[in-house]
Amino acid sequence: MAFAGLLMAYFRQSKRRTALFLEALLNQPCCPALTRKMQAQVTQALRPAYEELARALPEQRRLGIDESPTKEAGAKSWLWTFVAGLFTVFAARGTRAATVLSELLTDAFAGVVVCDRAKMYWGLGRLQWCWAHLARDFQALADSEDGVVRRLGHDLLRPTDELFRQWSRCRDGTISRAELKSSLEPVRRAVEGLLLRGLFSGHPRLVGMCRELYDHRAWLWTFLEQEVEPTNNASERALRHAVIWRKLSFGTQSARGSRFVETMLTVIETCRQQSRDVFAYVTAAVQAHCADRPTPSLLPGV
Repeated sequence: MAFAGLLMAYFRQSKRRTALFLEALLNQPCCPALTRKMQAQVTQALRPAYEELARALPEQRRLGIDESPTKEAGAKSWLWTFVAGLFTVFAARGTRAATVLSELLTDAFAGVVVCDRAKMYWGLGRLQWCWAHLARDFQALADSEDGVVRRLGHDLLRPTDELFRQWSRCRDGTISRAELKSSLEPVRRAVEGLLLRGLFSGHPRLVGMCRELYDHRAWLWTFLEQEVEPTNNASERALRHAVIWRKLSFGTQSARGSRFVETMLTVIETCRQQSRDVFAYVTAAVQAHCADRPTPSLLPGV
């Protein structure tokens, strides 16, 4: 059962191809109906560990959050990812609204969220906006045919490049956090001055974007005060496997299928973060489920 579950989730095989693999290579009689049954059993075996991780989200001091569109029974859905230091939780929901954040983080969450500038995150309060997204937005300005827009884009890219250069030095241990903050003071002044220039330019392409960034400029620099990264790359990396799986499978056909997807993705990514053998863990969880024993925990330190 563990192997079949990983064939479908980790190796992104369809139920029919999973059945063919088991029968042709392992001489294990199987059919798509049996793989659906095993999928349900694996979900049940892993679900207690999944729910334990989900309950731990509000206690985290730092989270990277992102979401990607998918489908459930032909209807649009969203796959959310919440990346903590040593575990990740995926959640398939029918909405991209802030209600998902309220459901999973609850009122108890008081940490910092690294995210893009989507407005459903704004109510969380303590944000770090992703500078990788900002760099792409500034590059789009620099690529404009409009001279005013192009000049501001190039001017914003210069301090952005310096920000990433200094962050790389901090990340590799060349400079400390305190030295990073000091080295980026001129960058901060330059960026905020350029945002003001765009805000008062009267240019329709610049005013709205620059006003949003300047009004919430504190969310550009949270990483200078808190132990978070200035990009949301961890969440995007976590979503990569899920996105490839979705493109191959075209989403799920039922809520039960979505529970399998979110559960398996959570286990796979968490095992990767903790350098665990995912096959060994899923096998142990299935054995515990069949023997009516507690599911092995994936919480760090448990």
